[in-house]
Amino acid sequence: MTRLMRFPSAVRRDPAVDTWMQEHSGPLGSIARQWFEVMRNCGDDVRELLHDGHPTACVGDAAFGYVNAFTHHVNVGFFLGPELEDPEHLLEGTGKFMRHVKLRPGQTVDSMALQTLTAAAYTGIRHRSDAGAHPNPRRGPA
Repeated sequence: MTRLMRFPSAVRRDPAVDTWMQEHSGPLGSIARQWFEVMRNCGDDVRELLHDGHPTACVGDAAFGYVNAFTHHVNVGFFLGPELEDPEHLLEGTGKFMRHVKLRPGQTVDSMALQTLTAAAYTGIRHRSDAGAHPNPRRGPA
């Protein structure tokens, strides 16, 4: 079985993630905020932190998704992305463990398909780890 990325320092609401969001204004920041909020709303056991300088969402302490803003696009990425069903072929990348969706301002995206991918990433990690049954007890600021 593939090893999960675990982050014991993940908390319910990480002020560093909110700071990152404030520092990324404009259209790219708006896209990143929108899709990270979708990740935050996947379940009561979602925790978060900055990992490698970008917001990362976890089920308990097991990472399932992230957002990152670049110069001209935002990546909405998924840990264990190669295992996700992607009938709309939104996912990009060839990594062994990660896949992402590139979003650009003004670009049309199939929001329902991306929401479905996000929910599947959350559910997949939740089922593959004991994090869903035993969420990280660190709550952080609400």
